[in-house]
Amino acid sequence: MADVGVWQPDVRGVTLDAALLSRLADTADFLDEQTFGLTAQEVVSFAALMRRQASDWAPLLTDQSDAQLLHLAKFFTLAEMRLTGWEALGRSPVVPIVAELRRRQRYPHELTAWIKAHTNNRFLPYGSLLDRL
Repeated sequence: MADVGVWQPDVRGVTLDAALLSRLADTADFLDEQTFGLTAQEVVSFAALMRRQASDWAPLLTDQSDAQLLHLAKFFTLAEMRLTGWEALGRSPVVPIVAELRRRQRYPHELTAWIKAHTNNRFLPYGSLLDRL
C-alpha cells in the first residue's frame, strides 16, 4: 500500500517584485472584465499572491506611487470576490496596501466605503484586530 501524501499549495508562487506589481496595477483599466485582462495562466499562477505574508509586500509597496497602490487595492478587493482560489481573508494584500497608504497619510477615506461595498471579506480594509494588537 502506498503512502498518501498531503498536498500543500506553494504560497510563494510567482516572484513578487516591482514588475509584477506594475502588471497588476495595469488591471485598473480592466476592473469591469471578469479576469481583469489577465490571461488564464496568470489567474492561476497569481492566486498564490493572496496568501503571501504582509512582510513580503511591505518593502515593495514603499516604491509604488499612490495611484498604483489605489489600483492594486481595488484590483485585489475585486479579485478575491471574482476569481476562484483568490480567497485571502485576513491575509489579503489589500491590508498591507492600505497600511502603506495610511503610513503616507494618503489614504482616501472614501476607499473604505468602496472596499466594503465590493467585498464580503470582513477583514478588509484594515485586517484582523488580533494582527493589529
